[in-house]
Amino acid sequence: MAGASTLEFTDGNFDETVLQSDQPVLVDFWAEWCGPCKALTPIIDELAVKYDGKVKVGKLDTDANREVSVQYSVSAIPTVILFNKGEIVEKFVGLRGKKDFEAVLDRVANGE
Repeated sequence: MAGASTLEFTDGNFDETVLQSDQPVLVDFWAEWCGPCKALTPIIDELAVKYDGKVKVGKLDTDANREVSVQYSVSAIPTVILFNKGEIVEKFVGLRGKKDFEAVLDRVANGE
């Protein structure tokens, strides 16, 4: 369900690919049955292409990866969390527009 530039995060690779990343990482917590999550997918895929090389962008299926979902108190989906150096920079809950994400990604990608 992800585009070519969109990464797939799991309980197994989350620590290495997200928390230990030298780049900021945008994680979309989603599930197959979630209508708003499906509506958000094209936006996440566009962000993955636009910020390629500056920010890692990917998805984590909450049904298949409950450990990370519980660890970050994801109780409603879609939830999108931006991590930088293993810390939460921003948390978006619910369906949001591309401009909401771009404002934060531009700031973090430019080292602000």
